[in-house]
Amino acid sequence: MKPEQLAHYEALLLKERERIMSELGASGVNHNQTPRESSGDLSAYSFHMADQASDSADRETSFFLASIETQMLDLIDAALTRLRRGEYGRCASCEREIPPERLEAVPHAVHCLECQERQERETRGGAAEA
Repeated sequence: MKPEQLAHYEALLLKERERIMSELGASGVNHNQTPRESSGDLSAYSFHMADQASDSADRETSFFLASIETQMLDLIDAALTRLRRGEYGRCASCEREIPPERLEAVPHAVHCLECQERQERETRGGAAEA
């Protein structure tokens, strides 16, 4: 892969990393706070049960989304490591070059489309047998 292509993909990865970091920071969710603390209500009065359930569901959703974003950061960081090692853009399975169209769509891709689809079929097939 040419140096200008590598620089382009590095910029894509860094831009996506920055976007995710902003979203994680903007969520402002502190998962260590109690529902009362997170609402700002520090009075001794209890919440209504429906409010507690709604707050709990919101916190679970927020935690789930933050978890997904954290996983995406790990994938991006791994792609940046591969890029700096000179391993970026090659399929981890078949070692062929990953097409530029795939890298544009999924810059953190580890596998070419064929190997990714095969891996997903095998994963689904193994899960169906269990």
